[in-house]
Amino acid sequence: MDNYLFILFQYLVPKKLISEVIGFFAKSQNYYIKTFFIKNFQKKYNVNLKEAIYEDVELYPSFNSFFTRELKSESRPIEKNIQSIISPADGVVSQIGNINSGKIIQAKGIYFNLLSFLGNDKEYFEKFKEGLFSTIYLSPKDYHRVHMPIDGKLSKMVYIPGKLFSVNKITTRTVKNLYSINERLVCFFDTVRGPMSVVLVGAMIVSGITVQWEKGNCFNKGKIKRFIYPSIGKDSVFLKKGDEIGRFMLGSTVVICFGKNKINWSSNISINSVVKMGQRVGKF
Repeated sequence: MDNYLFILFQYLVPKKLISEVIGFFAKSQNYYIKTFFIKNFQKKYNVNLKEAIYEDVELYPSFNSFFTRELKSESRPIEKNIQSIISPADGVVSQIGNINSGKIIQAKGIYFNLLSFLGNDKEYFEKFKEGLFSTIYLSPKDYHRVHMPIDGKLSKMVYIPGKLFSVNKITTRTVKNLYSINERLVCFFDTVRGPMSVVLVGAMIVSGITVQWEKGNCFNKGKIKRFIYPSIGKDSVFLKKGDEIGRFMLGSTVVICFGKNKINWSSNISINSVVKMGQRVGKF
């Protein structure tokens, strides 16, 4: 019964307004506001600041800067094998496997539509519709920067406005097409293993998604925005394995897609596996 009340609550409350209000406080550089949020959050979720470059909470100018804290390089070593695929983020593998006829499993017996998930990009839908995917859920205590699973050149990016449902286990088991209706940012890359998409999915209380190659928040809320990037020249974007793609201002989910038979997921990675950014999760 509690689960149904939780879902009903999400349908009824003004999710965008709540996220905007939380976002306002998360960006605040007022000493008392940011200290209150950081210290209470760290205590509640037992955040390990020994991994971070700045271990003292007083050194963070805002809650957002704390939440998206940079880690020491030795805290997240990058798997160096040239044929390895690494986890793009810290989190838990909520689903992993094959894409079947353009449908991706969300939870047992529930699927979401790949075409709408990718912003109705038919070119990439055709490349991924029988491919492979992995979904990683980032909990509040996790490191919240997203990195490249493999070397790649950015070809397109699509910002898709949408709902802001929570993406925890209760919601993924209840709300159909959850990832296809939530706000998301789809990044398409060309790699040595063909096309790859890395999709950052927003959720309730996520106050923003940013990427390294676009300054500030370039996304128009409520309006789809598409970006095309050249393969050469000053505006081209090439990222090596482990380079930062972007970050969540509060937690959510990352979904990776590859084409059919382009990679193999590691045998020790399965549903509910805890992963760290830089850890090997697949190979080719």
